[in-house]
Amino acid sequence: MTMSTGTAPASVGPAEFRDAMAHLAAPVAVITTLDAAGRRWGFTASAVTSVSMEPPLLLVGIGRESSCHRALTTADEFAVNLLGEEHRATARVFSTRDTDRFAAAGGFEPWPGAGLPYLPGATAAFRCRRAGVVPAGDHDLVLGELLEIHTGTSAAPLVWYQRDFHTPRR
Repeated sequence: MTMSTGTAPASVGPAEFRDAMAHLAAPVAVITTLDAAGRRWGFTASAVTSVSMEPPLLLVGIGRESSCHRALTTADEFAVNLLGEEHRATARVFSTRDTDRFAAAGGFEPWPGAGLPYLPGATAAFRCRRAGVVPAGDHDLVLGELLEIHTGTSAAPLVWYQRDFHTPRR
């Protein structure tokens, strides 16, 4: 994929793009990390995807204006907690500004042997080592090399679709 860096104006505006992207269902995850002082940081993300099988890599997109941006892009490690239908309230809490997200949501524990906050009841939780940060428009794409995985027993995934949280019908 080649990214255009020309000076021609974009023919699609942000609002039109956002409206069209609302039709793309995406997984919902809470991304967590620790800063250099040991403070916990976390946010709800739908821009999460696998990148490579060898080595195992995944990608998390984060807006540069996010309160968690600095913590995520400078931390050595982070966790990706894939949410199930029972985590709808957690997803909402971690997408809210100006609140202690970990206190409001509850359920997060230190990753055994690493201390990184993670959600033991997540559909799957991935402990990652930051492998790189790639600038992309008004976001950064954080690449994570997988160190460990915990899998849970959620009945159904939580997805972001039409600007709200949903659970797919079976």
